[in-house]
Amino acid sequence: MKRTTLSLIAGTAALAAVTGFATLTDPAAPGTDTAKAAAVLPVERTSLLCPAPSTSDLAETTYTSFTPVTKGTGSDGTAELQSAPAKPAAGSAAGGKKKTAAKPVLTPKAPGTPATGDTSGGDAPALIGTAEGKFAPGWTVQETTQVAAGTGRGLLGVTCTAPDTEFWFPGVSTAADRTDYVHLTNPDDSAAVADIELYDKDGAVATTVGEDITVPPHSSEPILLSTLTDEKQDDLTVHVNVRGGRVGAAVQALDDKLGGDWLAASTDPASSLVIPGIPKDATAVRLVAFTPGDADADLKVQLASPSGLITPAGQETLHVKAGMTTAVDLGGITRGEAGSLVLTPTDQSVPVVAAVRVVRGKGDKQESAFIPAASPVGTRASVADNTAKGSTLSLTAPRGTAKVKVTASAGTGGGTAAVKTYTIKSGTTQDVELPVPAGLKGTYALTVESLTPVPVYASRTLTTSVEGLQGFTIQTLPDDRGTVAVPQADEDLTVLQK
Repeated sequence: MKRTTLSLIAGTAALAAVTGFATLTDPAAPGTDTAKAAAVLPVERTSLLCPAPSTSDLAETTYTSFTPVTKGTGSDGTAELQSAPAKPAAGSAAGGKKKTAAKPVLTPKAPGTPATGDTSGGDAPALIGTAEGKFAPGWTVQETTQVAAGTGRGLLGVTCTAPDTEFWFPGVSTAADRTDYVHLTNPDDSAAVADIELYDKDGAVATTVGEDITVPPHSSEPILLSTLTDEKQDDLTVHVNVRGGRVGAAVQALDDKLGGDWLAASTDPASSLVIPGIPKDATAVRLVAFTPGDADADLKVQLASPSGLITPAGQETLHVKAGMTTAVDLGGITRGEAGSLVLTPTDQSVPVVAAVRVVRGKGDKQESAFIPAASPVGTRASVADNTAKGSTLSLTAPRGTAKVKVTASAGTGGGTAAVKTYTIKSGTTQDVELPVPAGLKGTYALTVESLTPVPVYASRTLTTSVEGLQGFTIQTLPDDRGTVAVPQADEDLTVLQK
């Protein structure tokens, strides 16, 4: 008989710190006190993927990297963003030869201070980012693009995403005036294989080349949706299912008349959803919902306004048929006040995904953006590339009064961090007066922290003038998953092996 001693707790801690995506505790285990059994530790490695920003020669793109200060991190670490070519180059890792390192787009600064990098023109590639050590917990990168003219003109923004294996995008289109791309980016050393499924108001849409899409290692593939089907549909839901490997996914929606923006993935299917931060001056709001299950969903539609929950007249409920996309125009639902959509089941709980398309302006000065259903801020969330006068932070607490701390970081070119605390009453949305760093130079990051155990949802609206057009883009702030709970053992564990 041989006795083998396994350091189980060390292995578990390493796994949790590297992935950063799982809480390794079992609260249902008999006799388990999770408060004593788990230690909260910072993650040690984070990956982010930024899609290729634009095909327009007039595009100007800024990348802003930010890591909030996290207790418990060491003094060492690295972070970088490097190009992911649209097609694998000769001599790439896929061909078995060593890949030549690309020049990083930017070099992140120490936690607490954002850093920027720029590109211009229509040949900017997708980016693959990796952060380790002190740079990893809560690392976020904002991609912001200005396009002066043409299809999709205006301000486009997206928070670079972590790789995953499943994504839902309600709100895409193959209409004649839309040009929508699904961008898939593979950060790994082996190829990823994905299926793209489309669903319209009648159910699944037959596609020609939507299955077995291969994304080579360390590369990106933009898939034009209109090449997958001959049908012209105003409202579709896209499901990206990754059967091998993992990818980052985002949809770029370009409109001939209403400008363009990025549509980020909806939060995972759930029976209740929150779509935070519809601008108070929205002139049109279109809600698109889809249920992937076998049962229909009946949803109560409410607007969390500054004064409380309101049920819009004539739009009290929404019926979503199983496996079919449902869309409804909500008009100028906010009526000059900040608002967030709250969707809850009227009867049985059926998982749903949803997003809204928001339009601001009139006539040829209209511009559009998307807000997907979001997950709560949780412990902490950050968003970068804020400006002193062009940023709006919306906070909503649909199910209880919440207390929230907001930290404005130092600027990319200088300044001193500032902090404010807010109380968000139950059932309301507030566009809060932001703290601005003293002596601000450049742009800054915002970090939102929940101080009470009440779900808080947040989004940031960024506004700027693009060739006389009031361009805008909206990003939600989900939990940054910068820490993980790691179980603690009171004694060494051994395994006896014969």
